Amino acid sequence: MQNTYFAGYALRGELDLNRLAGRLGITRKYRWEEAMVLDPVTLHPFWEGAAEDPQVHLYSFGAAVFVNCTGETVNDFCRRMSAHVDGIRDILSTEFHDEYSLRIADNGSLSITNDHAAVPRYRPIFSGIICFVIAKSVALERIEKQLDQVLDEVEVLMTRLERGMLAITDKRLARMASCILSFKYTSLASIMILDKPDSTWEDDEADRLYLTLAKLFELSQRYSEIRHKSDTLLDITEVFTSLSHARRASRLEWVIIILIFIEIVIFVVDIAGKRG
Repeated sequence: MQNTYFAGYALRGELDLNRLAGRLGITRKYRWEEAMVLDPVTLHPFWEGAAEDPQVHLYSFGAAVFVNCTGETVNDFCRRMSAHVDGIRDILSTEFHDEYSLRIADNGSLSITNDHAAVPRYRPIFSGIICFVIAKSVALERIEKQLDQVLDEVEVLMTRLERGMLAITDKRLARMASCILSFKYTSLASIMILDKPDSTWEDDEADRLYLTLAKLFELSQRYSEIRHKSDTLLDITEVFTSLSHARRASRLEWVIIILIFIEIVIFVVDIAGKRG
């Protein structure tokens, strides 16, 4: 059997598989942890077939993994799918991508490296597991990049704060907090970092492959770093929010003092006018 090649890409955002299924005329319903497996040429559901058959796995957390697909096949698939999915047409130009391969071991043993896995014999479950891990990895890469951009933005604000400047609006603070919470929710709930595929629970060989690949791609470690950065950013956002509220309260106090002073001046002028 020939080698099986995988190419994973992160989309711009999450993907509603059931809505996409309706547009493609697919009647089945997809659970949130399931992947939509399509024939990249016909866009029909891909049923279990020969390992060499090209296929694409789409995940609700915004990732696509192409199996045994040429660049031309990927381009043609993305061009036709762009009518149904936003941001998929330029998928080959995304910086969030990864490649892997599955081989049959000559010595009949399991071996996993950074760029390929060698197994004693081919089983379709292996292909699904590799797709799942690669999809998680590229989706995490997208979140890591977005989180770093928020960190850079916060760093600029902290530099200004050191100079005594608090130039940030409540709307901007709310947007930052929303982004951070979205990162935490997406990485935990949508990407299912801490979840294993159902197929691994009763299959020791599949479970060993998944755990080894998850460790190789550092999924748990990367999730922990995302969670730590998110918690730190939330703490910083709370500080900025407190300072913003304090600034607003101080301004309100000064407004009240000025209004009282104006009222006193008007009262004094009125009394002086009556006496005159």
